[in-house]
Amino acid sequence: MHNPPDHSHNPYPQQGYGPAPQGRAGGPYPPEPATLYPEGEGGTPRRTPDQDRRRTVVVALCAGAAVLATAAATGVVVLRHQGGDGPAPAASGASPSGSASPARPGTSKPLVAGWKTVVNPAHGTAFDVPPDWEVLAPSVFSGFTDHKDANKVLVGHSAPAFYKSKWCSIDANGDGHVEDVRLGSAGTKGADGAKDTAEVAEKTAPTWVYAAYSQPDKSVVKWDKPVDYTTKAGVKGSYVKARSEGVPQSNRCAGDGQAVVFGFRNSKGGFVAWNFYGRTGVSGAVADDLIMKIMSTVRLAGDPVEPTPLP
Repeated sequence: MHNPPDHSHNPYPQQGYGPAPQGRAGGPYPPEPATLYPEGEGGTPRRTPDQDRRRTVVVALCAGAAVLATAAATGVVVLRHQGGDGPAPAASGASPSGSASPARPGTSKPLVAGWKTVVNPAHGTAFDVPPDWEVLAPSVFSGFTDHKDANKVLVGHSAPAFYKSKWCSIDANGDGHVEDVRLGSAGTKGADGAKDTAEVAEKTAPTWVYAAYSQPDKSVVKWDKPVDYTTKAGVKGSYVKARSEGVPQSNRCAGDGQAVVFGFRNSKGGFVAWNFYGRTGVSGAVADDLIMKIMSTVRLAGDPVEPTPLP
């Protein structure tokens, strides 16, 4: 692992770091098609009465059709096309052994015995998670908005998997609305406009940490240099690890977190970011070796497919 550069003075002046312009998710790259509202992920979301009214049902546009989006206490989920926001069907074909199976691009079967496969048709990608993770449908988009502007998307990913989605519950604002905070999540997002996989990872990882854990303080976000990496399926790219150091514990759910982002290309040559983010320094936090094992299962799963519009 490379030692992180000293970005403590101001880690975000470089192009693409930190909060993106309004309507853009994950640095300079175009977001998934979604409308997001604040998550209670370790911080105190700022909501107006009007935003509270929109927490149950909002409207987003995708593939030229209006679709319903559900803002849940555990985060924001958006129905991008037919299918719903519940758990995705479990993939079959697990290897009988406990070690990783021989992997090849295009497969959607688990590479690790007993694990679940997360498939994202929109990007033509797949990866695996342990059996105690929740795998949501590809129609689900989850992410974070600016605590100062509920309509400003900072970062998000689709077809997410959640680890301990109700790890911590709190009424952070004292308004009677209890927020469920998850311990970790993984998913994939597009990164159109990047020049290479290293840029994808280095521009996205610090943004996840800032958006999920350190808002509004950018100075506590640190990250490592990009590292070249090849998954078990032979997908080549670059990953970056980012973390926060010294986030004030403003409530019992708040605190430091980390992100790991692997940038690579899908079958059509488009840039994609596999993302993990989760709390650190707490009991039960996702261990670094497990994060890397999950990342090692990232693979291609056919050509990217546009979401199907509602009739």
